[in-house]
Amino acid sequence: MDLPDLPEDQDRAAVRSAVRELLRRRLPPARALELDAAGTFDRDVWQALADAGFLGLGTPEDLGGSGGGVADALVVVEEVARALPSLAVDLVLAGMIARTLGDVDHPDKHAWLAAAASGDLIASFALSEPAAGTDLLAATTTARLDGDQWVLSGQKAWISLALHAGLVFVLARTDEAAAGRRGSGFSLIAVDPDQDGVTIRRTPMAGMRAAVSCEIFLDGAVAPASALIGERGEAMRLLGATLDVERVLAAGISLGIAHGALGVQLEHARSREAFGRPIGTFQAVQHPAADSASEIAAAELLTRTAADLIDAGQRIPTLTAMAKLQAAETTARVVDRGMRAMGAMGLAAESTMQMYFRDARLQLFSPVSNEMTRNIIGQALGLGRSY
Repeated sequence: MDLPDLPEDQDRAAVRSAVRELLRRRLPPARALELDAAGTFDRDVWQALADAGFLGLGTPEDLGGSGGGVADALVVVEEVARALPSLAVDLVLAGMIARTLGDVDHPDKHAWLAAAASGDLIASFALSEPAAGTDLLAATTTARLDGDQWVLSGQKAWISLALHAGLVFVLARTDEAAAGRRGSGFSLIAVDPDQDGVTIRRTPMAGMRAAVSCEIFLDGAVAPASALIGERGEAMRLLGATLDVERVLAAGISLGIAHGALGVQLEHARSREAFGRPIGTFQAVQHPAADSASEIAAAELLTRTAADLIDAGQRIPTLTAMAKLQAAETTARVVDRGMRAMGAMGLAAESTMQMYFRDARLQLFSPVSNEMTRNIIGQALGLGRSY
């Protein structure tokens, strides 16, 4: 028995049950550990998620998706993160694509969304750079319009699934920033990575190994003028709502890891004996587990509330920052308690606890650092801008 599921509506509970069953068959713990150790993206599992309609959640049915909203996508991300956190990182891309393209008018919008929902198209978001992560407005990648095409130059870092992507949405400066608006002048451009001007290099990582994080080098890469997504120079406004979704789904990754780690810890506490009885009967083991269960439930309620408000059409950057912060910090404590309770067994390569422990570290600073989420919250409290 794991932490009981919090109450949710019938449709969402059905989605959760269906995802769990699919993952039980296609991604059992032994397979997840194998993919993690090899740092491999399993296209077959991705396609199975697509075939079941899970990659299309958040995309309207008339655009080739499965309907639903962010709260539905959150359920899928949580459950996938329980099985293999790396895959959940990649899954967040699907939610970002649905939100970003859903807010613009573009001739390829329908085709891209339908292809992403069906699994035929994998798209990456190339936002971060080696010197521009938390301070995204320090990005130096440029795109200039030369006749009927964009020419891009620069470097992007920490881009999930770029090696498998058929399309990359690149954040680039196309214009000088307007006075007093540092975030203006950036545009989002859809780039075909299969060209001479694009080089992609894998970045091996200690955690989230199977997420296939990459660097992208743009050296005279080209894209048609029509590849501009949204208004020229206004990408940061477009991405504002998208980043709210990203934070909520990132919180879902953390919660999935936390649920998985607590489940492993409880199983160990019931089966491992010391001094003639299961170690779970000792308060030194029970109390940390009780704290973890309570903290997970609180973070999950906050995250679900944020998802529901986004689906209701609200912009809630402070609440999404809170959800991301609490879920990540909670999960860091949960995996630490789980590792301590299991001792050396938790570090064994055959245990999913060591995977959860490593993967949880990324959640403290990705897709935005918890320090920056605290800055956002502090500013909302009327304490002034600190960055």
